[in-house]
Amino acid sequence: MRRLFAPFSLIFVLWGTFVAAETLTVSTVTRPPFSMQEMDRDTGFSIDLVRSLTDRLGWRYELVRTETFGEMLDLVRTGQVDMAAANISITAARETEMDFSHPIFESGLRIMVAADDVRAPSLMRVLFSADLMIAIAVAVVLLMGGGMMMWGLERRAQPYFDRPLKEAWFPSFWWALNLVVNGGFEERVPRTPIGRVFGVVLVVSSLFVVSLFVAKITAVMTVEAISGSINSVNDLYDKDVATISESTAARFLERRDISYRGYSDLATLLRDFDQGLTRVVVFDAPVLDHYMESDGRKVGHPVGQVFLREDYGLLLPDGSDHLEEINRALLAMRENGEYDDIYRKWFGKAP
Repeated sequence: MRRLFAPFSLIFVLWGTFVAAETLTVSTVTRPPFSMQEMDRDTGFSIDLVRSLTDRLGWRYELVRTETFGEMLDLVRTGQVDMAAANISITAARETEMDFSHPIFESGLRIMVAADDVRAPSLMRVLFSADLMIAIAVAVVLLMGGGMMMWGLERRAQPYFDRPLKEAWFPSFWWALNLVVNGGFEERVPRTPIGRVFGVVLVVSSLFVVSLFVAKITAVMTVEAISGSINSVNDLYDKDVATISESTAARFLERRDISYRGYSDLATLLRDFDQGLTRVVVFDAPVLDHYMESDGRKVGHPVGQVFLREDYGLLLPDGSDHLEEINRALLAMRENGEYDDIYRKWFGKAP
């Protein structure tokens, strides 16, 4: 009888433990690579973190996936869920209404532009640009003038210049060009005193001419490389900028008085970007990087560096009893390398 009762006792103990386990209700929103669904399975960096966190604490969790970021925050604000997990920036405004865990990810904002608006430097466009053509024309005139002046000074003394005017223009130009490029011909040095003085002046002047010419080419190349594109936040004024409404990116644009088109959800924003309905997006760097590395590789192009550095955290209702336990578990996961493993899985490198 005792042997028959033992298995039932074990079943009741396990069932009691299962019932007594803490169940954490977690709201989230689709924000790859932090939270998404693949083949009806919830996954992503933040979801994997929640899964490992609750396993460590001996809790269970239930996900509530919302349509918009604001709905996810409202569920926490009103206490309808125990926590929210996605790409949630830690801000002072949110901290006044809710509680944040220790930071779980270091992020920032990025600018993404349509790939069609990024023009790569073209050597042919540089060579045939108006500025460079003008610089070449000025150089030719100066070389021709200097050569013909030397012809006038040396045609009676230097055999190289002893030729009529109608035949002298190209040899004189060629002499001046070699003087600038190679330092001249040893066998064709000026022989008259004034010709030698003028030759020295030409050599010294050629150093400045060559430097200015190289600088001009470099400047034209630089302008060619950046023309028609956005290179920083300062270039966003009067541009077709889009972002998610009520996000940290939206607040940043508002502080800078940059007008933008606000979207309620990321999927609609990226769909319009794919279709060319909006040309510039300012949003969280890791989200845009993930998009450009996958679906939008041929559509989107990153611009500049990540700016407005910010941290993500897990969001809990104000005064939550779970906060301390969650923070201790997060610290333990960082110390034993579990956090690093999750980070490396989603971002291909250690934090």
